[in-house]
Amino acid sequence: MPKELRPYQEEALQAIRQTVAQKVYRLVCQAPTGSGKTLVAATIVNGAQRKGNRLTFVVPSISLIDQTVEMFYAEGIRDIGVIQADHPMTDWAKPIQVASIQTIRSRGVYPESAVVVIDECHQLHKEHISWLQHPEWQSVPFIGLSATPWTRGLGRYFQSLLIMSTTKELIELGYLSPFRVYAADHPNLTGVKTVAGDYHEGQLSRVMQDAPLVANVVETWRKLWNKDKTLLFAVDCAHAQMLQERFTDAGISCAYQDAHTSSADRADIKRGFHNGTYKVVANIGTLTTGVDWDVRCLQLARPTKSEMLFVQIIGRCLRTAPGKENALILDHTDTTARLGMVTEIHHERLDDGRMKPKPAFNPKALLPALPKPCPSCAFLIPVGCKKCPECGFERKVQSDVFERDGQLVEISVDGRRKGKTSPTMFPYTYEEKRQFYLQLKAYALERAKQGKVYAPGWPKANYRDKFNGEWPAWSWEMLPPAPTVGAEVRNFVRSKLMAWAAANGSRRQAS
Repeated sequence: MPKELRPYQEEALQAIRQTVAQKVYRLVCQAPTGSGKTLVAATIVNGAQRKGNRLTFVVPSISLIDQTVEMFYAEGIRDIGVIQADHPMTDWAKPIQVASIQTIRSRGVYPESAVVVIDECHQLHKEHISWLQHPEWQSVPFIGLSATPWTRGLGRYFQSLLIMSTTKELIELGYLSPFRVYAADHPNLTGVKTVAGDYHEGQLSRVMQDAPLVANVVETWRKLWNKDKTLLFAVDCAHAQMLQERFTDAGISCAYQDAHTSSADRADIKRGFHNGTYKVVANIGTLTTGVDWDVRCLQLARPTKSEMLFVQIIGRCLRTAPGKENALILDHTDTTARLGMVTEIHHERLDDGRMKPKPAFNPKALLPALPKPCPSCAFLIPVGCKKCPECGFERKVQSDVFERDGQLVEISVDGRRKGKTSPTMFPYTYEEKRQFYLQLKAYALERAKQGKVYAPGWPKANYRDKFNGEWPAWSWEMLPPAPTVGAEVRNFVRSKLMAWAAANGSRRQAS
C-alpha cells in the first residue's frame, strides 16, 4: 500500500475526484518537483484497482518505462503490464498498463482503459492530442500530471488545472530544500538566435564552449563547493563532453550521460553519484524530469528562455535529504537573473494558445529588478533584499517612487503596492492573493478571540467575493494565519459589513 498522504496531497486527490464527478474528464494536476507526484499517481492507480477498473499510465519517452515500473513496484503495485516494443513485461491482461506514447502511436491501438494518466503532460505529443479528442474516449477521464503545465495551447485539450501546491509553499512547509544561488560567469548571448522560443542550440553550444567560460565552470565549482553530489546541465553532447574533460583534467571525477547512455550505464552512474565515485555528472536532456537523485549542488551551464525547462532543471536539487541544509545553485547563464527565482514563477491557468491582448503597460515594470549578483561575492541577491545574505554587502538606497504613464506609484521594499490603485491596472500577484487570504484567516481568528465566531468557510467566501468567484488554493489551508491584518483587508471587511447593514436596514424599512 502507498505511504501516508500529506495534507495537500489528500486535498489534491479529493479535488480530482470531485472534478471527475462533475463530468470534467480532461484535467491537469500541477505537482511541483519533490511534492510527491509518485505517491499521488500510485494512489490514483490503487483507487482504479480497488474499483476493478483498468488504467493506462502514459509516459512521454521510452526511457521512462522501466523507471515508472520501478516507481510503482516501490509503492506495492505489481499487477503491471508494459506497452513498449518487445518489453519482457508485456501482458495485455494486466489491469495496469504502463505505456510509451511512441509505442501507442506506432501500433495505432489505444489500450482498454477506464482512466488514463498522462505523465509529464506538458510534453504533449500529437498522439496524445488524437487520443484526447477521439470521439469514443470523451467520457473517459484523462488526468495530466506535471510540475510545469504551462505549455502554450495546453488549455485547448484540458479543461481544468488543479494546483496541488507551489515550490515556494513546499519550501516554507519544509518539504523542499531552501536554496542559495550564485551567479558565476556569464556568457555574452547577444548574437545567439531564438528558435521555437529558446536559444539556437548550435550557436549556444559554440558560445558556451568558449575556453575561459568552460574553465570557470570548474574553477567556480572548486571555489564554492568542491564536494560530491553535483549535477551539471550543458547545452549539447559536445559541450557536456568538453566539461567532463575539463573536470577530469582538473582531477575531479566526472561522469557523462546523454540519451544514448544504456540503462546499465545509467544505473552505474547513479550508484557512482551517490557513493562518491563521481563528484560531478554532466548530462544532456536525461536528468531533467523524473529524477530522485540526492543533488546537493547544481551547475547551470545551459542558458534557456523557457520557464518550464528552467523550473524542471532547478527542481532536481530541491529534494530534502539528511544533512542537507540547502541546495547550492551555480548559474553560469544569467537565466535566474532574467527569469527570476523559481519560487516566483507561477501560473494559475492553462494556456489556451490564443494571442493575449497587449497591455497598456507591463505591470512587472513597476516591480523591483530581478535577482542580481552581489558585486562583492557573486551571490544572487533575492528580489527586494538590499543586503547580501552571504557577505553582508549592502546596496545603496534607491528611490522607491517610480513614474509610469503620467502617475506616480510607490513600490514597497517587497514589491507590493502602496496606496489606492486600480485592480485592473495593477493585477494582484499570486503572493498578494495568498497574503490576502491568510489575513482573512487572521481576521476571523482575531474576531473569535473577541467573542464573535465566524463560520469555518468565512475566509473562503470573502476571498471569492474579493476575487470575482476565484477559490483560494487548497494548499493555503495548511498555512497559519498571517501575523497581522493589513489595512486593505480591514477596509474590505468593513465595506462588506456596511453594505450588509445597509441592505438589511432597507429590508426592515420595507417590511
